Amino acid sequence: QVQLVESGGGLVQAGGSLRLSCTVSGRTLRVYHMGWFRRAPGKDREFVTAITTSGDSTYYADSVKGRFTVSRNNALNTVYLEMNSLKPEDTAVYFCAAAAGGSLTHGQNYLYWGQGTQVTVSS
Repeated sequence: QVQLVESGGGLVQAGGSLRLSCTVSGRTLRVYHMGWFRRAPGKDREFVTAITTSGDSTYYADSVKGRFTVSRNNALNTVYLEMNSLKPEDTAVYFCAAAAGGSLTHGQNYLYWGQGTQVTVSS
C-alpha cells in the first residue's frame, strides 16, 4: 500500500520561508509524478505545483510562481516544496499527492494523497 506523509509545516511570519517534505512508502517514488495542493479555510482545494517522475518538468500555479520550488530525490523517496516570500494568503493545509499520468494540475488524476500539513503565515 502506498503511503504519503508530509512534514515541515508550521507558523511563520510573512516574508519567511518553509520547506515541506513528502515521503513515499510502499512503492518507489520514481514511478509517480508528484504534486502539491493546498486547501485554505473556506476554500476549495487548489493546485500548487507538480513535478514529473524524473524531475525534468515542473508546473506552478501563477500565485506561487517565482516563490515556491518543487524538487524530488527519488533515491530518498522524498519530494520537497521550498516556499519563500510567504504571504498570509498562503495559509492552508498542504497535501502531497502521487499520479501515474494525466494532467498534473487536476487533483482527480492523483491516485494517492497524504494527510496534509498545516502552514500558517502571520501578517
